[in-house]
Amino acid sequence: MERQKAGAEQTPENASPKKWELKQTPLNMGSDVRMLAPECLIENNNGRLTVNQKSLKILASITEPMVVVAIVGNYRTGKSYLMNKLAGKKSGFSLGSTVQSHTKGIWMWCVPHPKKPNHTLVLLDTEGLGDVEKGNNKNDTWIFALAVLLSSTFVYNSMGTINQQAMDQLHYVTELTDRIKSKSSSKVNSVENISEFVSFFPDFVWTLRDFSLELEIDGKPVTPDEYLENALKPKKGKPEEVKMFNLPRQCIRQFFPKKKCFIFDRPAHRKMLSQLEKLHDSELDPDFVKQVESFCLYIFQDANVKTLQGGIQVNGPRLENLVLTYVEAITSGDMPCMENAVLALAQIENSAAVQKALTYYEKMMRQRVQFPTETLRELLDVHSTCEKEAIEIFIKDSFKDVDQKFQKELAGQLEAKRDAFCNQNLNESAQRCKAFVEEVFCPLEEAVKRGDFSKPGGYRLFVQKIKELKQNYYQKPRKGIQAEEILQEYLKSKEDVSEAILQADQSLSTKEKDIEVARVKAEAAEAAAKQLEEMQKKNEEMMEQRERSYQEHIKQVTEKMEAERKLLLEEQKNAMALKLKEQENLLKEGYKNESKELQKQIDSLKTQLNNNSKGSACVII
Repeated sequence: MERQKAGAEQTPENASPKKWELKQTPLNMGSDVRMLAPECLIENNNGRLTVNQKSLKILASITEPMVVVAIVGNYRTGKSYLMNKLAGKKSGFSLGSTVQSHTKGIWMWCVPHPKKPNHTLVLLDTEGLGDVEKGNNKNDTWIFALAVLLSSTFVYNSMGTINQQAMDQLHYVTELTDRIKSKSSSKVNSVENISEFVSFFPDFVWTLRDFSLELEIDGKPVTPDEYLENALKPKKGKPEEVKMFNLPRQCIRQFFPKKKCFIFDRPAHRKMLSQLEKLHDSELDPDFVKQVESFCLYIFQDANVKTLQGGIQVNGPRLENLVLTYVEAITSGDMPCMENAVLALAQIENSAAVQKALTYYEKMMRQRVQFPTETLRELLDVHSTCEKEAIEIFIKDSFKDVDQKFQKELAGQLEAKRDAFCNQNLNESAQRCKAFVEEVFCPLEEAVKRGDFSKPGGYRLFVQKIKELKQNYYQKPRKGIQAEEILQEYLKSKEDVSEAILQADQSLSTKEKDIEVARVKAEAAEAAAKQLEEMQKKNEEMMEQRERSYQEHIKQVTEKMEAERKLLLEEQKNAMALKLKEQENLLKEGYKNESKELQKQIDSLKTQLNNNSKGSACVII
């Protein structure tokens, strides 16, 4: 029987070996960042992990969603070759040609995604596991754990077939529960911790190099995926006797939500392998070329964007912070905690979201408001619109805002900025009105100085002039909300002058003068009452606006929290479905003990699912 090839099934009929070998342009994300070659992301110096600052700057400049593919495996198994192919290049990641491990730490190459516009493909090539020169494997375990934590697709690369030796080499997966925490709470038990992994962990791809067996089971041809599933079946027997055989298989099945397998023939004659990056496809085994093409097409089409719990897509700055958080935890002797990493990231991004929203609000207010406004309502209406849009910006960019801490901060600062604009509105109105008063009543001031009203009948002329100039003042445009108050202040300052002119006017009798005094007092009282009424109206408008602001915050955060709750439910339902499917397969194969162990995780997920289903958005702004 002719051996079934992994690549033949998935390669389109019209695909040529070079179709996936993309002509990619250098990465340029607006800050002239060009990754013509990989850069070290996490350095490994004598077992101490440190973060490369140059690589962090590159990540900080990339705002696009990221598909992160990490590859791990024993040294000298051809990991770098596959990563160079994913980058669309023949060289880049160091291949090496000796029995020594070349790659140290974790190297990064960011390239434009060939299938997803406005996305970045991040390739992480890790140092070879099991290097005899290291002396111990503790460092390997951390490299393995970091590759899992940072990637959305995790590729495990090995030589030959999936046998017990291959599984023994994959012992790092069994140590993940001792190296990674899903939750920060000390109350979370191991079952809850493991049950959470499925919602955090990446998709799993096993690549088998120099595969030489027939792809068949019990005489029937199988696909590489079926071969992997069969290899991951546990062995029946007493738990203590089959523990070491079953543990790595159990971990792969339980931790990774999606599994895929690719097999590869030997690419060329052994003597030519040292020159692999220089060889053209025509010089390689045709089956190998198709298999590599199949692998690359799968990654390009099916590898997902790196997301955090709650559907939060990872971009460059977010990946930068995840790297820093995880490496800092490792170097300080702590266990990297996925929940803590997300919360630390949320602190940074929520703070930035507050500032972004405030900057937008202030910019829009200055663009849309022409000071002074004719009424307070006019200003508050513009404020409400700008505030609503600012809250939307914050809601869009924020996540995991525990107890709405940052939204409360935003609400307080928006209120302070609103008050500042109101004060600016008052001041500009007052200044404008004082200038109008000075301009309009200048003829009155000059007439008083000339003594135009110091004669019989002068008081009536004075009153008539005041009335005429008030009309002129009222006709002035854009006086703002201080118009009446500034006018009354001026008229009050002229009460002594008015009284003097009245008393000096010999054409008026004492009774007429008394009547006029009473009239002036009545007008002043009426003006004061009108000002008080206007002040009460403004206070009511401010109170109404505060209530509208509060309700807008409540509305938007409630909608977001409900959407996040539904997304979390969906994630937990997907995790539950995967666990139930795994349990069903175990029962079909007769693995009752393993099924009982899995039931504990299913029960834990059910509890979380029920709690979230009953819960509702709790807003405490």
